[in-house]
Amino acid sequence: MLDLVLKNGRIVDGSGNPWYRGDVGIKERRIAAVGKIDEEAAETVDAAGNVIAPGFIDGHCHSDLMILGHPLSEIKLSQGVTAEVVGNCGLAPAPVFPDREQLLRSYITPVIGDTGKPWSWNTVSDYMEVISRSAPAEHMATYVAHGALRIAAMGFDNRPASPAELERMKELLEEGLRAGAIGMSIGLLYAPGSYTSKEELAELCSILPRYDGLLSTHIRGEGNSLLPSVREVLWIAGKSGVPLHISHLKAAGKINWGKALEAMELVEDARARGMDVTVDVYPYSAGSTSLTTVLPPWVLEGGIPGALEAFRDPAQRRRIREELGREQSSWDNLVCSTGWQSVFVASASGLNASLEGRHIAEIAERRGVHPADCMMDLLLEENGQVPIVYFHMSDDDVSQIVAYSRSLIASDSLTCETGKPHPRLYGTFPRVFAKYVREERTLTLEDAVRKLTSFPAQRFRLGKRGLIVPGYAADLVIFDPDSIQDKATYAEPKRQPEGISHVVVSGKLAMRHGQHTGARSGGFIRAASCLCSH
Repeated sequence: MLDLVLKNGRIVDGSGNPWYRGDVGIKERRIAAVGKIDEEAAETVDAAGNVIAPGFIDGHCHSDLMILGHPLSEIKLSQGVTAEVVGNCGLAPAPVFPDREQLLRSYITPVIGDTGKPWSWNTVSDYMEVISRSAPAEHMATYVAHGALRIAAMGFDNRPASPAELERMKELLEEGLRAGAIGMSIGLLYAPGSYTSKEELAELCSILPRYDGLLSTHIRGEGNSLLPSVREVLWIAGKSGVPLHISHLKAAGKINWGKALEAMELVEDARARGMDVTVDVYPYSAGSTSLTTVLPPWVLEGGIPGALEAFRDPAQRRRIREELGREQSSWDNLVCSTGWQSVFVASASGLNASLEGRHIAEIAERRGVHPADCMMDLLLEENGQVPIVYFHMSDDDVSQIVAYSRSLIASDSLTCETGKPHPRLYGTFPRVFAKYVREERTLTLEDAVRKLTSFPAQRFRLGKRGLIVPGYAADLVIFDPDSIQDKATYAEPKRQPEGISHVVVSGKLAMRHGQHTGARSGGFIRAASCLCSH
């Protein structure tokens, strides 16, 4: 007897092939049969002609700690997501050691949030075990984050790593890869990754081929320096002989709109030379990050505490204001090219909560101060913890990257417990089908599913998942392609989508008729064995 049968569906199997009508039988966490199924089952779900697809894989997000605070994963399961990849952009809660824990926590909290509880891990392996023991409702996989490595080894020092520090980072990287991390992520836009030379990164990446590890990168600049930044990471990957994945490819700032096509041409040229390069994209023209990202890189040499001290020093404050007022050659000044009216406060505390959803230019005008001073004042008031939404992309560029055959689609969602988070946290995956399949016809139904399932499963070495094939993981979603719709907006971002009725994780119904069942059958996906630990 089968454990579960999904009947009468339009099967979109994740391969990109045309859909067909059939049933899916599940036994012991795996897909047991596909086609016409007459065998008895403990439970049967009538798909009623709706799509049965593999569960969606969020290949780039920042749910590293959200999964501990919300192990039922209601936000992601409601979108059909059954697995997430964390540790992105060089930002992660591990490795971490007591002498630098607060330095790391204060820096990454605006991106990955904070459970408010003590961290009970040091190494990446420890972190994986904590997640596994928490019995999450979905699956997780992780990179080893370069920023966390560098902070553990040398804090926020703006200098080359010493031989001993580089060796320490290699040891911590190898520990994570042995434990099953899928590779290493770097965030060259963010300190301390921004303090690292391409030569140092190539040397660190020399560890990756031993574990078939992937290099994932938030490139150094996504605005005026977009193309040199793509060339830089192509050089690093070529020098170290590793596969490369470029995170959330975009062209930021109106002056750079249209350069996305040139960036994709660089990727195509690299692939023609035999390099293994792919990209991902989120389906929105606004990004989201921490307000500290707009600062000149030198300001963060002491981490968040050092930045706050700089804001209190009149001379340093004047220098920051002056540098933000003109284009820079050594770093991307997105404020200069995009404007303070494009930077919206996503979350703030106390009396500042009234500022949520307002842009810095407006807040500065109300306060009667220069926007750069307003930004620094706000960071001081919020102890450096200000998530933002940043409107700086072209819809045409986004559509081109969504349609690009080498791109997969991911949310890049940040954890934001309060305020107005980017709507991609609640709406990314339904939006793909509503906007790019049904409304604009940028993608076919089948290719949209492929970009959310088999493509990320293959790219991130997640084992036998992402396809509806006997023997593969029984992670599945049922949705109505005619009514699936994201409801989250920038004004009201915490709205659940519509059109997804059932979600199956490891053969168990996690969502039934749009309601969470309470099942927690996820676990940690370890790349080394491609098995899910429980």
